[in-house]
Amino acid sequence: MSFLAAPGPRWFNIEAGRPFLEDLARGLVEALGTDGLAAATVLVPTRRAGRDLAEAFLAVSGGGAVLLPQVRALGDLDEGEPPFEPGDLALDLPPAITAPRRRYELARLAAEHEDALGRKLDAAGALDLADALAAFLDSVELEEADPLGRLDSLAPEALARHWQVSAGFLRLALTEWPARLDAMGVVDPAQRRVDLLKALAQRWREAPPKEPVIAAGSTGSAPAVARLLASVAELPQGAVVLPGLDLNLADAAWDEVADQHPQGNLKRLLDRAGVARSDVRPWQADAASRGRWRRRLINEALRPADRTADWLDQIKALRAESADADPIAAGLEGLTVISARAEEEAATCAALLLREALETPGRSAALVTPDAALARRVSARLTRWGVSADSSAGAPLAGYPVATLMALAARAAMDPMDPVTLLGLAKHRLVRAGFSDGSLGGGRFWLERALRGPRRTEWAEIEAAMRSDGGLRLLTALRAFTELVAAPFAGGVAHPSRAASALAEGIELLARDERGRLGELWSGLAGEAAAALLAGLIDESDGLPEVAPAGFVELIDQLLGRESVRGGGASHPRLRILGAIEARLVKADLLVLAGLEEGVWPQPPPTDPFLSRPMRAALGLPPPERRLGLAAHDFAQGASAPQVVLIAAERREGAPTVASRWLWRLRTLVEGAGLALPVRADILAAARALDAPAVTHPAPRPYPRPPVAARPKQLPVTGVETWIRDPYATYARYILRLRKLDRPGEPVEAMARGTAVHRAFERFAAAHPQDLPIGAHTVFADLLIECLADAGVPRPRLARETALARNVAPWVVGFEERRRPGAELLIEQQGTYSFETEAGDAFTVTAKADRIERRGAFADVIDFKTGSPPTKPQVVSGLAPQLTLTAAILRAGGFAGIGPVEPGDLVYVRVSGGRIPGREDVRGAPPESGDLATRALAGLKMRVASFYDPETPYVSWAAPQFIGRYEGEFDHLARYWEWGVIGGEDEL
Repeated sequence: MSFLAAPGPRWFNIEAGRPFLEDLARGLVEALGTDGLAAATVLVPTRRAGRDLAEAFLAVSGGGAVLLPQVRALGDLDEGEPPFEPGDLALDLPPAITAPRRRYELARLAAEHEDALGRKLDAAGALDLADALAAFLDSVELEEADPLGRLDSLAPEALARHWQVSAGFLRLALTEWPARLDAMGVVDPAQRRVDLLKALAQRWREAPPKEPVIAAGSTGSAPAVARLLASVAELPQGAVVLPGLDLNLADAAWDEVADQHPQGNLKRLLDRAGVARSDVRPWQADAASRGRWRRRLINEALRPADRTADWLDQIKALRAESADADPIAAGLEGLTVISARAEEEAATCAALLLREALETPGRSAALVTPDAALARRVSARLTRWGVSADSSAGAPLAGYPVATLMALAARAAMDPMDPVTLLGLAKHRLVRAGFSDGSLGGGRFWLERALRGPRRTEWAEIEAAMRSDGGLRLLTALRAFTELVAAPFAGGVAHPSRAASALAEGIELLARDERGRLGELWSGLAGEAAAALLAGLIDESDGLPEVAPAGFVELIDQLLGRESVRGGGASHPRLRILGAIEARLVKADLLVLAGLEEGVWPQPPPTDPFLSRPMRAALGLPPPERRLGLAAHDFAQGASAPQVVLIAAERREGAPTVASRWLWRLRTLVEGAGLALPVRADILAAARALDAPAVTHPAPRPYPRPPVAARPKQLPVTGVETWIRDPYATYARYILRLRKLDRPGEPVEAMARGTAVHRAFERFAAAHPQDLPIGAHTVFADLLIECLADAGVPRPRLARETALARNVAPWVVGFEERRRPGAELLIEQQGTYSFETEAGDAFTVTAKADRIERRGAFADVIDFKTGSPPTKPQVVSGLAPQLTLTAAILRAGGFAGIGPVEPGDLVYVRVSGGRIPGREDVRGAPPESGDLATRALAGLKMRVASFYDPETPYVSWAAPQFIGRYEGEFDHLARYWEWGVIGGEDEL
């Protein structure tokens, strides 16, 4: 029987798990015939549903030509399309304000009333508040609430102070925003949508159309949509087709359905229309029995929490309904679950399931997840098989090359000479800087060489370090660019529109090649989105407050992070990756529901910065839990599919997760029936084996054994200490002659501070070798500050170092007063000592003593440190032989002009300037210092003899004690973290 033959109002239902759009198309073709379809109008929730419905008509008609009905999306109204035609319904309605203009106008409103909020708003903060305000206004307009009068009735004494501030701001916004829209001659998009729906419902009540009108797939969450659906159901040839109404839920449970329940929205819709659930009929009578037990199982698992106490009784009742088979077991047919260890493994499992579906000709599959990051992971994994599956959620604009170039360019405005930013710009794939593709590489190479090492503070310093004309050309282009983007901030702050204009001009300057072409800078979907973002910031942001360079960087990062790029590539015709909302009406042979963890699906209720939960209720706005009900409905629709796989991850971002409440309920119900959820163990095993090597042959710990002739014949005492602890570092530095490559903008604070302290003591002693000057602590402090500046300590850091210098100077003066009497000061002395090896050649050890204090027959050896010096046990054990070997060279007469002398005190002097400004750490005194020197030299000779054996390897970290303090710069070459931390060989 045709659905039009049923008495009005006509409310129908297509059960969950059924191919909604295909059933809808089949029912319309059966009722209207292919010739009558063109006269009908079908209202669907979204444009995507409209496109899929057209494909469904094609499928049910057998691929033949058919005139389609007018299909219109309720969620994306266009006044230029029937039944919303210009000159008719939309004639008296102003146009909707554009999204960028609305955002920036709301930001202006927030910035103008920052006093009402009690805080200062920068541009990024104003946009944040604008987005929150837009969400509030959308909710007010879609719910047709009138909160202004109710805000005045809220009792201030019942609200915390910050809620009172929010209420006051909202009162201003609700008064001034409509006035601002009127002045511009526009309305909010949500308000226009509501007005169009109201006008259409009113017209159809007054003049019902004679042609068929069908509204399908909507849950009527907005009051205006609900009224329109009620009007459609009462039309002479109208009908409403609901998605997944549970007609089997017990009446007592139905009465307790609330916002968080999957049926909450549908129950609210029927109550608004005054329709009993029993009056809703199946769209196709023969379709209700198919998938019956799966729907019953899912609906029972998601029944209201207060009605789960009788689950055991419900299980018995279900089993009593079928004598042939267990209904619960039948409901589990085609449903499986996968519990992955982490989100990466979950993505691999989902990709394998989709790939498996493609093995069967004609079989379709869809991944449904609200987790956009998981969707992108799955898309990436599918590419290993040459399968393209575009995600409906798109990808963040911030991840595209044009966006990274914009972010780098904004940072250049904040810090024009930052070497990392300059190199990032120079090496960006979109940057040509007037070069051809072939000639740019050389300029990049030489620019990088010039920017490595301590940061330069002047462009001339970088130019002086350049060794290539190509590098100079590139540096000149970068300098012109930085001057351009930094120019708006010459006064300290600039308006975002002016800064954005300079940013766009600067980006184009960098992107032009030798022929002035911009290449793919603004091309493609990402380029268009980036161009639109900048255009909006330039043209629409006049209401934003001025920003400093750092604020502009934050603003650009925020704008890029909130933009998404959708579509733009050919995807496999039998695969889809969809969000939960887009998948409501989708049909696929295999449905994969992923992201089933609490906080992901369902997501927690959003935090409203303006309204508390009681305030929302008092203003007539829906509770946050309503979104949970919609998410539960989406899950129930998907889980009722004939073939479905549910995927949850046990860990996310390294932290344990809790499986989705719906998955827990389903598992509890099934286990209560004495069964278990089926598991796709084969897919899980395949995912874990996909990238696991069949056989592993770990590389052993490196044991380099270079020829004896290549081994070092001379080392400094500091190099000997490295040799003892980490022979591999000696091998890399003195045999392979490797040197660590400085990072661009290498921090110089620690190195420069040590250099400055040594230099300050040297110059102080040279200038005042005998008596200390008047005001000695001031003299030393000034000298240390001068040496710090000469060593390259950045200007901002000097402020702190000045305070430390002033603090340490009195201690240094006291140190000098204690040690100088009776001593001859010998500063920065060079010493050497050579001895014959068993091979007949000589080995030389060298030392540079920071200070030697000669007192008669003894001489103290002093070494200045800015960090923690070696401990006494380290010195005695021979792990730290710097002072002891220096003492041995001193005893042997290796320091010219001093002659052989017995070592006195071996002293480390730590100079910090902190809470303990300085400290003398004596590591040996006569006669112990002489014994330590003898043992150190004997140990060196034994080590030289050992390493003159060709079979002795240079292993990494032979003495790993205190490795945290002595972490080596060649550990990555020795693969230390592979064999020393993860696990490996211990024996030589």
